[in-house]
Amino acid sequence: MEDDQLKQHQKKLEVAINHALTKSPAIDTAIEDIRGVGFDVFLIIEATIGFNRREGSSSVPQQSATVTLKLTTRDERFLKSLKISPE
Repeated sequence: MEDDQLKQHQKKLEVAINHALTKSPAIDTAIEDIRGVGFDVFLIIEATIGFNRREGSSSVPQQSATVTLKLTTRDERFLKSLKISPE
């Protein structure tokens, strides 16, 4: 697999992770429960994606990357409403 293809797959995974976190009713409920008992929530999530060629496959250099999530204006407003810095 070429580097460009691997980067496309990585990007697709990053988008899926971002979507899962920002659209999760379970996360929203948990945060609201915490806020309901008088606490502010600060949530920092960092993910590292690594790739290793499986045994028996042609050799491709290993790659790993820190995921940077792209937030919409709506995402940023939501995080700020929870007193979470999107920086």
